[in-house]
Amino acid sequence: MTLPYRPSAVIFDMDGLLFDTEALWQEALLSAAAEAGREVPDEVYNSSIGVRRSQCGPVFRSHFGEDFPFEEFHASWRRHFWLIAENKLALKPGAPELLDALDQLSLPRAIATSSSRATVERHLGAHGLTHRFHEIVCRGDYEHGKPAPDPFLKAAERLGVEPRSCLALEDSHVGVRSAAAAGMMTVMVPDLLDPTEELRGLCVLVARDLNQVRELVL
Repeated sequence: MTLPYRPSAVIFDMDGLLFDTEALWQEALLSAAAEAGREVPDEVYNSSIGVRRSQCGPVFRSHFGEDFPFEEFHASWRRHFWLIAENKLALKPGAPELLDALDQLSLPRAIATSSSRATVERHLGAHGLTHRFHEIVCRGDYEHGKPAPDPFLKAAERLGVEPRSCLALEDSHVGVRSAAAAGMMTVMVPDLLDPTEELRGLCVLVARDLNQVRELVL
């Protein structure tokens, strides 16, 4: 398998793609739910993967009711996440090797994420990766979150490249839809969510990990 053409830039999602954080968020959710005496079904959590906090609230309220105190619950959820991440924040397999390959090829790269800038900087800083990305596009930098194309379009704009010449790397369903809507060559590297037939149709490839992505770009 080869890419349709050599990309001019690479746009990365962050959670679940660069960092093994989605499993940590899920673990934190279970802790927050237990603390609140609630049970959160998998489908509710899965619907929150890859989207902004403002988009999560309606998902939880549709399940628990309109009076569900989502902001209070989310604060507990975040608190548990950072306690867990302090010792468990890990890079996904192949991430350092892929970044090394992009350095060799002098390919510019950016992050397009639904997370806050503080979270991005904390994650990148923990692994010494801040200098490895030319641009960071995060929550607050665009109007509409994923699955709208805004995050990826903003990343391409900041890098000064055409969206159609970018390779976009995503793990979530909403992220793949966002990258594809931006007109980018999209590769899905599944994390907690398996690809559907719809998602496969939006991708040039569903890769097993970032090592396979590295093989594609070399």
